Amino acid sequence: MIEKIGINAGRVWTILDEKGRQNVKEVKKAAKLTDKDLYAAIGWLGREGKVVMEEVDKEIYISLS
Repeated sequence: MIEKIGINAGRVWTILDEKGRQNVKEVKKAAKLTDKDLYAAIGWLGREGKVVMEEVDKEIYISLS
């Protein structure tokens, strides 16, 4: 399971690196992940200090730190 989360975190990081700041829905669609897998990957990246999350008008946006 840890390996899968790490791979998904890499996919999310790559999307953010290529496209810049994205909302959660855009990242989910681009990465083709389930909610559970997406949030595990975001948590992994957040724990490592690699992403920043912010809420704007009830939408959550993610960007690289």
